[in-house]
Amino acid sequence: MSAHKSNKPIDFLSDTSLSLIAGPCVIENMDMLNICAEKLCEITSRLKIPFVFKASFDKANRSSISSYRGPGIEKGLDMLRKVKERYGVKILSDIHTPEMIPQAAEILDIVQIPAFLARQTDLYRICGEFGIPLNAKKGQFMSPHEMENAISKYRESGGKQIFITERGTFFGYGNLVVDFRSIQIIKSFGVPYFYDATHSLQLPAARGGSSGGQRQFISPLARAQVAAGADGIFMETHPDVKNALCDKENQWPLNEMAEFLKPLLDIYAVIHG
Repeated sequence: MSAHKSNKPIDFLSDTSLSLIAGPCVIENMDMLNICAEKLCEITSRLKIPFVFKASFDKANRSSISSYRGPGIEKGLDMLRKVKERYGVKILSDIHTPEMIPQAAEILDIVQIPAFLARQTDLYRICGEFGIPLNAKKGQFMSPHEMENAISKYRESGGKQIFITERGTFFGYGNLVVDFRSIQIIKSFGVPYFYDATHSLQLPAARGGSSGGQRQFISPLARAQVAAGADGIFMETHPDVKNALCDKENQWPLNEMAEFLKPLLDIYAVIHG
């Protein structure tokens, strides 16, 4: 596969402020995307938070074959392009196969490798060849030390801009826990560390045909992660969580985002002041 080099930097990262990647779990429709993007851009502008908007065009790892996956790559990328142009915001979404990367790189500022694909060498290789900035989710089945291999796959393929997002480790069946040691371990590899505040409290397939979640722990664990050294927060938010088409039990209510973020900024300022 031939590759072109991207000049897109991860310039939303800041040494002086906590960074945020946020948006709905999956693209449901254009109206919902606009509601989320407009609100999140307003909040992060007011609070001076470096921000990237995220939404998945295809959730390929749903619990059930009948679960909603999204509009697909063609329509989904076009919708994300419209958000990018309307709000002037950087965009992140996840890919699942190497063949998706060239098309996604035309629209996305950052490509994400999902946690369940965290060991797929070809994904890192093609992203590295394209020079597209990369967010790699740590696999639920992987130790933080193993992510050094993932970083090397990307860098040895020519990639320069990568960060790692921690989303927890399987603890028995249907439960996740986050090892706080992973913050310093991952940062020792010379990459930024993000904490996935919502997926780390998912209960995979807890409902049989769908996942459950523990939203009540999102805020305290996010505060603890920032206090322990996280560079940024990754999270999913929705204007109507009860009727969200994906992860409705662990997405954060959009209208509560500002109050959620303010204590995190205060903690970050104390730690880095």
